[in-house]
Amino acid sequence: MARIGTGAVVTTLTASALALVTVLALQAKSSANVTPAASGKPGASASAAAGASAKASAPKPVAVPARSGTGKRVVYALGAKRVWLVTAAGTAARTFTVQPSTLSPSVGTYNVYSHSADTRHGSDGVEIKNVVIFAQRGSTVFGFSSATDGTTPAPDPAKKTGGIRETLGDGQALFDFTVAGSKVVVVA
Repeated sequence: MARIGTGAVVTTLTASALALVTVLALQAKSSANVTPAASGKPGASASAAAGASAKASAPKPVAVPARSGTGKRVVYALGAKRVWLVTAAGTAARTFTVQPSTLSPSVGTYNVYSHSADTRHGSDGVEIKNVVIFAQRGSTVFGFSSATDGTTPAPDPAKKTGGIRETLGDGQALFDFTVAGSKVVVVA
């Protein structure tokens, strides 16, 4: 059996690597030539063209739902799984998606009756903070909160809960936007 020396193996691997780098460089060069022409501006960089493309395809802001009241309020759209923090002027200061609870509050207008930054356990056993409670039906309490670990997993369908979860940043914004007595409007 013929023995191959380590020098031959290293030479073969090096040649293969150089061939691969050459092919990748040619592919990169051909796509770099296309990008500036696509931007319509001579000498435009690929990152500028990508930024313009991202701006053109960025989603439009989601409008505050019609018939959600007037004045400063929190609007919670059950179907959209979205919350708007609406200023007194009627514009959205912030909007974000939420993870709804297994039970939903009825459509209507409510007032925040409990507002606490303290860490506690929600009815589902998850550690939460920035709790903003606005409704109750039977033994189910409805409110917004953030899991202290920052997650927003779907709730266990076997548990009947009213905790509406948002990310830590969104939860802090909602908490800062509200006080006891703040208006919360729930729409379909």
